[in-house]
Amino acid sequence: MATDHTLHHIGITVADLDVAEAFWEALLRTKSVRRYTIEGPFIAEMSGYDGVRILGSQVNLPSGGYLELLQYLDRPEGPNSPETAHPGNVHICLVVEDAQAEWDRAVSLGATPRSARPVTVPSGANAGALTGYLRTSDGVTIELFQPPR
Repeated sequence: MATDHTLHHIGITVADLDVAEAFWEALLRTKSVRRYTIEGPFIAEMSGYDGVRILGSQVNLPSGGYLELLQYLDRPEGPNSPETAHPGNVHICLVVEDAQAEWDRAVSLGATPRSARPVTVPSGANAGALTGYLRTSDGVTIELFQPPR
């Protein structure tokens, strides 16, 4: 039986929900649509952490689905390596009209750029596009992508 797959959400574990929520709301020009606490037997079984409590926030994505920002309470953990070459690392690519303007805005919001500015794709299907990586304070990589004109 074939099943259609559509994006429901992308979950991001964060160190501080208030900080992460403010960043993503500003970057995506939206507001969190709900905040909640997840706890109980179901989340303990699903996550594999007995007695876990998670503070969450749902921030809608412009093209559908949402970011689920999750702050694990009572589980102090260090961050994963944000290096994009590590297996399992994920990045979120956002299509933008003006890569340089959005780049500058993301940096002003606290994102850390991986290059001095967006770079031009030299060849292939996306030749002429502008693209670049930035990182959030939680180590999430964001790619800004301005399609070729």
